[in-house]
Amino acid sequence: MNYKTSGVCSREINFDIENGIIKNVTFSGGCAGNTAGISNLVVGMPVDEVIKRLEGVTCGPRKTSCPDQLAKALKEYEAAHAQ
Repeated sequence: MNYKTSGVCSREINFDIENGIIKNVTFSGGCAGNTAGISNLVVGMPVDEVIKRLEGVTCGPRKTSCPDQLAKALKEYEAAHAQ
């Protein structure tokens, strides 16, 4: 899935999910070290667990962050694929 971010340095997040498990995450833009770290940490984790851990994380004075944007993207994915 491709998700256009809002309010952060990264421009978009691409990810793949299989059977509720995150298989791949890439960020376009943003701090390369931090976004690569986020990606490496969440690959292999259940979607719900990642949302629980990352939702609400802020970056400085912003009300969101790259991790929070990933949580929003995953929630959007879940809503679109609810059965």
